[in-house]
Amino acid sequence: MARIGLVAHDDKKDDLCRWAEAHKDKLVQHELWGTGTTGSRITAATGLAVSLLKSGPLGGDQQLGAMICEGRLDVLIFFIDPLSAQPHDVDVKALTRLATLYDVPLANNKSTADAVLAAV
Repeated sequence: MARIGLVAHDDKKDDLCRWAEAHKDKLVQHELWGTGTTGSRITAATGLAVSLLKSGPLGGDQQLGAMICEGRLDVLIFFIDPLSAQPHDVDVKALTRLATLYDVPLANNKSTADAVLAAV
């Protein structure tokens, strides 16, 4: 069982919810963690149990980063909106930097998320 972090920018939350719905049978086998809004929306859309952290801009991205540093997260699925400026861009960059530094598989879009989920 993998410990999977789930987060998405506002304009990508619907995409992540659709992706989670399509992969519900596989995701239910894993321990899921999500930032507040994203995790709540995934639970509402799929019925999957997602342990909720703070909303991303309120510290949820940093909580996921801490989990990576502590070895408590195996995969990060983070649907990023490359076309919108994010007010908490520093936190977003820190989270992706930590996933890279600690060699945690990081999926930023549906195609990569499909491949990462198939591998766990």
